[in-house]
Amino acid sequence: MTAGGRPAEPEVIWARPQRAGRGPRPAHSRDSIAAEAVRIADAEGIEAVSMRRVAAGIGAGTMSLYNYVPRKEDLYELMVDAVSGEYDLTPPSGRWRDDLLALARQTRALMRRHPWLPRLLSPVYGFGPNALRYLEHSLACLGPLEASGAEKLELIASVNGTVATFVAGELALAERARSLPWSEAAEEGVRTAWLGSRLATGEYPRLAAALTEGTPVTAAGTDMTDVFDRAVSRLLAGWS
Repeated sequence: MTAGGRPAEPEVIWARPQRAGRGPRPAHSRDSIAAEAVRIADAEGIEAVSMRRVAAGIGAGTMSLYNYVPRKEDLYELMVDAVSGEYDLTPPSGRWRDDLLALARQTRALMRRHPWLPRLLSPVYGFGPNALRYLEHSLACLGPLEASGAEKLELIASVNGTVATFVAGELALAERARSLPWSEAAEEGVRTAWLGSRLATGEYPRLAAALTEGTPVTAAGTDMTDVFDRAVSRLLAGWS
């Protein structure tokens, strides 16, 4: 153990005591530390999260925080696990596609509430207590699927990757709309008119036909929930 309670060798945050070293009963908990870090990230983005900011938020000295959380990476792991506790792990229905779609919808909502979450999703931060409960539940939902455990884990990862990509696009579009000096409707009107002029040349007959067969997913007012459900359902349909 190095000065400040930081480990000299690789260590899993969940395997260490709530607070390193001797002394009085811990004044803070991992839950309160994680909650403050999540609050900062939700309000200002993951870049705003620092040991100093979190320590100030819970009324602790920066160096004393290292007795609870040795590294910033450990703080990220606490954050991911804290929000993973927001899942409603309702017992499986026996219809695995329905159950995984329901979980995917929850994941989408979770990522929209915590826009920083997709950036931290990795095997490194995915094995805290709440994350393990989520994985165990996901595998229970896949009980009726005739596939190996490794294949089921691959499917879960594929669904989560699809959700993360979808939400990243939603968040980027929302951020762009907030930065426009004019209304989103005005922007779309100009772009739609320009696109119409290009299609009218006859150079893009397949694209013109495709756009007349339905509402493009990029159009303002499109119900992205329906688009999301179709994207995940197509992925699940490939598994028998």
